[in-house]
Amino acid sequence: MGFRPLHDRVVVRRVDSEEKTKGGIIIPDTAKEKPSEGVIVSVGPGARDENGKINALDVKAGDRVLFGKWSGTEVKLNGEDLIIMKESDIMGIVEV
Repeated sequence: MGFRPLHDRVVVRRVDSEEKTKGGIIIPDTAKEKPSEGVIVSVGPGARDENGKINALDVKAGDRVLFGKWSGTEVKLNGEDLIIMKESDIMGIVEV
């Protein structure tokens, strides 16, 4: 089953946080915060303006992004935990 978000929504897969600190301390699962970084899986076509014209999104599938801690709605699609959020919830693209 495929999934395509509507309007200005995007589907994001969280990137796993590191299990050790830089000093070598291992962080247990219960103490880890959910990362606010992810990779975009799919994007909608864009939002419509007052004239009905579609404005394309600034992000695309494969972009690594930062988003707010409480952004979006968590869903499970094909057994995978993903987040659906609006493009405006994304703070920026991480360039490697």
